[in-house]
Amino acid sequence: MKSLFKRLRERRLASAFVILAALSAAIVGFSYAAHGVSGQEKQSASADATPLKVVNSPVAPNEFVKIAKAVGPAVVNINTQTLPKQTANRNPHKPQRRAQPQDPNDDDDQDNGGTGGDQGGIPDFFYRFFGGQGQGQEGGGDDGQVHESLGSGFIVDSKGYIITNNHVIEKADKIYVKLSTDPDTQDLGRPARIIGVDKATDLAVIKIDTNSALPTVKMGNSDSTQVGDWVEAIGSPFALSQTVTAGIISAENRTIEPGATGQFQHFIQTDAAINPGNSGGPLLNMNGEVIGVNTAIYTQSAGYQGIGFALPSNTVVDIYNDLIGPTHKVVRGSIGISFKQDLSSAVNRKYGFKNGVIVLNVQPGGPADKAGLKPLDIIVTIDGRAIKDGDDLVNDIAGRRPGSSARLGYIRDDKQGNATVVIGDRDAVFSEQAAAQQGPAPDDSSNPGESKLGITVREISPETMNKIHTSGVLVQSVRPGSFADLQGLDTGLIIARINKQPTGTREQFNAVVGKLKSGDDVVFEVFDPRHPEIGINLIGGTL
Repeated sequence: MKSLFKRLRERRLASAFVILAALSAAIVGFSYAAHGVSGQEKQSASADATPLKVVNSPVAPNEFVKIAKAVGPAVVNINTQTLPKQTANRNPHKPQRRAQPQDPNDDDDQDNGGTGGDQGGIPDFFYRFFGGQGQGQEGGGDDGQVHESLGSGFIVDSKGYIITNNHVIEKADKIYVKLSTDPDTQDLGRPARIIGVDKATDLAVIKIDTNSALPTVKMGNSDSTQVGDWVEAIGSPFALSQTVTAGIISAENRTIEPGATGQFQHFIQTDAAINPGNSGGPLLNMNGEVIGVNTAIYTQSAGYQGIGFALPSNTVVDIYNDLIGPTHKVVRGSIGISFKQDLSSAVNRKYGFKNGVIVLNVQPGGPADKAGLKPLDIIVTIDGRAIKDGDDLVNDIAGRRPGSSARLGYIRDDKQGNATVVIGDRDAVFSEQAAAQQGPAPDDSSNPGESKLGITVREISPETMNKIHTSGVLVQSVRPGSFADLQGLDTGLIIARINKQPTGTREQFNAVVGKLKSGDDVVFEVFDPRHPEIGINLIGGTL
């Protein structure tokens, strides 16, 4: 009976399996039928597709391609290093202070008419650009780190003379140049040295040594350019060497910095994409000639926003020829006056002139003062030629050699007058003006420690000397960033001797320090009464 039931149960299970298998086959068959796809058909579904092939039809190179190939080899990368300042003189055991940010000098809205002036702060929307690790760290090296920066330049003489921007190499301790043909494995490039710089136009000439003639660019005539002309820029934006961009000349004769700082910088404006790292690279016309040196951009993000500025090639050529000369400097004329540009038309009507320059200040003892010019005189002519405005006067005077003479026509109290002025050297005239404004040098003989070393000291009592068995003066204060601070002198230390000379009293200390001069080695013998177990310590550096 049990075996009968067992056989019946096995038969039922077998029938169930058969039914399930049949249902599965039906479902699969329905699925294939619904989609109309079989295994064989799925494999051959793309049989009618044609494989793609690269068409080898040459495209005639346009002018941008030709220029890039022709000029590219003469465009170089410039790498600079700024080493930590006072590294050799720092106390390695003393925490170093970071340099504090300084406010840029405010522009006084005055032009020094040929007298020159210090390079003031650039408005925050104008950016003189260079890339790399040191970006935004101009001068660097004050935090114990080596700062690197990157810019561009171009070879103008096959012997290795290169034009770039002054701000690319300014304050650099080491300068390297890498050509497009130099191997990528070469670290920074070939060592370069400075031939001359001109801060007024932000130009610099550097040189690399070479055993063979190097590729060079051709300098074009920037005076022949027009708004709307095509231009091409080559450089190393964001360290990407040999980057080529193109655009047009958007405007000409742009001055982006007011006052004396921008007197000699009248830029070509372009929309060719230029970015950090392009600085010092060439702006080229469609003949492949350099018509400008890329110098600045208008930006609110430190990146490209469609407005760049290049110093015209005609200005660059004049500066270059001066910098490679015997003095390696640019000499400009000056008459020692100050004036203001863009006066209200009401001023012109009230003072009775349409064109010319109204003098606001005459430097005492300067060329204009010696010629008899006075404040509120209106200079209207120079050697019989009518003066348009302040830029016209500055450009004329600056282009004349010191020692030459010029005949100035002016209006004073509605009357015509003439004066013969002897042109002065702009740098010398400005130096005299600055010295006059600063007044006589202060007498530091009463406190040489503060003026020369940056410390104030006081004598210690006989009781203290007996207690510590040492004589000397106690350091009361140390000026941040001073020579003493850089050597590691701290308040509370006792200076027993300087350069082996006793400093047990204020008189002895002043006598020793008063004889020190720049370049002298200075060694302090110091004692810390808080840690007498250390004994005498020697701290030294070069003043």
